[in-house]
This record gives sequence, C-alpha cells and structure tokens, in this order.
Amino acid sequence: MIIVGLTGGIGSGKSTVAQMFRDLGVPVYDSDAEAKQLMVNSTELKHAIIALLGEDAYTDGTLNRSYIAEKVFTDPGLLEKLNALVHPAVRTDFTQWAAQQKAPYVIQETALIFENGIQDFYDRILLVTAPLELRIKRVMDRDNVTEKQILERMEHQLTDDKKESQAHFCIQNIDFKTTRETVEELHQKLLHLVY
Repeated sequence: MIIVGLTGGIGSGKSTVAQMFRDLGVPVYDSDAEAKQLMVNSTELKHAIIALLGEDAYTDGTLNRSYIAEKVFTDPGLLEKLNALVHPAVRTDFTQWAAQQKAPYVIQETALIFENGIQDFYDRILLVTAPLELRIKRVMDRDNVTEKQILERMEHQLTDDKKESQAHFCIQNIDFKTTRETVEELHQKLLHLVY
C-alpha cells in the first residue's frame, strides 16, 4: 500500500480534492477533523491541552476553537507546543487507520507536511495550489473571518513555491472541472505505482 500525503495552504481546496479522491473510492484520512475528535475524545490529550492553554480551551466538554485559534495564531511558540501535543496523537491514529484499509493507496489530508518536516513519511506527496486572492476569498466566504486573520494563518505556512519543488504532484485548483480531470489522471498514475 502506498501512503500519499495531500497538502496545500489554507483556502487552496485540499478538502475539495480529497472529496474527489473519495468519490473514486480512495480511503482519505482528514487530519484536521480527526485531530478535533482526538482533542475532545482523548482524555490524555485533553488534559495536556488544558495544562497548556487553560480551562477556557473547552466549553462544556467541547473544543473552544475560537479561543484556541486566538491564542495560538498570535503566539508561534504556543502554536508549536500545541502541535507537539496534537501531531503525534494524529500520526498514531492515522497509522492505525491506514493498517485497516484494503486499498492500493490511502491519502492523509494534512496541512503542514513540509512545515513539520514529515515529508519522508509519505511515498508520494500531492500539493494543491490556487492563486492567493482566490484562497483569501474562499476562506473569507467559508469561515467568516477577516483578510488580516487569514494572512496571519498563512504566515505559519510555507509558500507554494517552496512546497512545489518538494511535492511529487501538483494540482492547481481554480476550475472544478479541470481539477476533477487532474484528480482522475493522478488516480491512474498512483494505481500504476502499485500494480
């Protein structure tokens, strides 16, 4: 089985591309969604997060996402500490999940492959890109946040140029139809690597 890392900056359309692979029958692990589940359901992780960020990190047992985002996106040191708690838990969960799949390849959708220096974990890396203005518009529409907040988040991610040279495949996600065609082509290429 091949392990594919699917990455891209905020607003690039990683989740859209991930869904296109799911539509082709490929098992896809959504690291963001699973991280949120683990942050709520793993007692050990929950205690560690409260110790790091305080009791306000949770409201009535659920993750206080706006509070956490406000704290960590303005404090790179705090973000690093939070990631050091969450990422190993997600890695363990993904490895267990992947071992249960019966497909030629699986995809882990995750934002910070290159930023975290974990590119060697993957057999292939697929980078999703889009022009900056389009990415900002998508995130503003999706998350109801300001351009300033988006740019602050983007500061924690490498530029597409730096990631492109390290990725095996790149999809420029501007037009839905073209993106779907590219996904179908890549699906065939990935299957050929296995068979």
